[in-house]
Amino acid sequence: MTRVVTVAGGCFAPGHLGELTQIVPFEMVDAALAETRRMQQRLRVLPSRVVVYLLLAAGLFTEVGLSQVWTRLCAGLDKLAVARPSPSALAAARVRVGAVPLRALFDLLRGAETGCVQVGTARASRPGVFWRGRLVTAVDGTILCCPDTPANLTQFSKGGGHNGGTGYPMVRVLALVACGTRTIIDAVFGTDRTGEIGYAHQLLRSTRTGMIVLADRNFAAAAWIAALSQTGADMLVRVKNHRRLPVCRALPDGSFVSRIGRVEVRVITAQVTITTSDGRRTETYRLITTVLDTAVPAVEIVELYHQRWEIETAFAELKATSMGGRVLRSRTPAGVTQEIYALLITYQALRIAISDTTLDRADIDPDRGSFTVALHAARDQLIAAAGVIADTAIDLVGAIGRHILDQLLPARRIRTNPRVVKRAISKYVASTAKGRHRGPSHPATITIEIEATLTTQPPA
Repeated sequence: MTRVVTVAGGCFAPGHLGELTQIVPFEMVDAALAETRRMQQRLRVLPSRVVVYLLLAAGLFTEVGLSQVWTRLCAGLDKLAVARPSPSALAAARVRVGAVPLRALFDLLRGAETGCVQVGTARASRPGVFWRGRLVTAVDGTILCCPDTPANLTQFSKGGGHNGGTGYPMVRVLALVACGTRTIIDAVFGTDRTGEIGYAHQLLRSTRTGMIVLADRNFAAAAWIAALSQTGADMLVRVKNHRRLPVCRALPDGSFVSRIGRVEVRVITAQVTITTSDGRRTETYRLITTVLDTAVPAVEIVELYHQRWEIETAFAELKATSMGGRVLRSRTPAGVTQEIYALLITYQALRIAISDTTLDRADIDPDRGSFTVALHAARDQLIAAAGVIADTAIDLVGAIGRHILDQLLPARRIRTNPRVVKRAISKYVASTAKGRHRGPSHPATITIEIEATLTTQPPA
């Protein structure tokens, strides 16, 4: 049997991502390099475009070094004469290209629109993507760890401890994610000495009318809420239960209208009871939202807040599935920046592939597409150098999409699983200070009861 491989010519042949190249095409990479003036001045063994694809491929194979990633890029090119650069040559090429083109490439690829969820189209009816005509998004932060080197310690700090810093230097990443498709609308990162709310203001450049932004208690700062409201986006944010909020106007469903600074918000206090085979627990949730329309029931808004967990799942896909719980490779701050942008780009490309696969299937919620299946299919396509350049016959799904559709996840069930440390340092059961243990999830039923807590009167 003869297999035909179609790739770029000459020294550009190893520059590809397999079938994901159709999502991150040559023209897009070249545009990012040209915009940042990082295109090579003369043709080398490792052209800048090839180096960019090498860095992106490293995001698919986080368990091996760059030399092994190069071997995988060339595995399907056995009939072509390709270069075999040394590890030092690959490292030097990486430094030559730098992080700036990767940032430009991420800016070209990021956004909910790349996940095919435009407002005002038939796609706005996609299950789990929109809520009452608003694109459902969430903002949150996470921590990535990088190697413990003197260079990294100049910019990134370790966690605190009784005997000084512990663990690895940490990078704080903040993202705005479309909950329905888990595509990344925007992301920023840097030293963990800056808190989440400090980075959150930078994400406001990507919020707009037609969105609703979900966030946890760390984002209930008056200044950020005011800035977010000025972008035209709605918000749904959890606040601390003891926060005193003036009652400006009571609403029939038990919620009330209040003010945070100059922003008018609706306050909803709910008792959420989760019942499993292990018992029952009840927790109080206090939410504020700029959705003031009384035609929208308070219970429906509380149910919507549950979608915030999609961003936690997105972080788990990046850190646990893609990275395998490992620290980053890079031993310098510049390399860390470059590597994180490459990881975000490959994650976004996989998420776009999943979203596009379910685009015309109204009966399939996008979150039924398995990220793990997509990742392994993309790796296989890269090693085979398959699907790099699209055939004349249009294939809207592709090999990755067919794997996703063949192995769809079951429809989402209501289940609960304690939030504990996932990177265990012991083979025994991990637990937290609250006594929660990591183990199998449990089927659950949820009941929501709205409280009418009108105890604080507005100032005279």
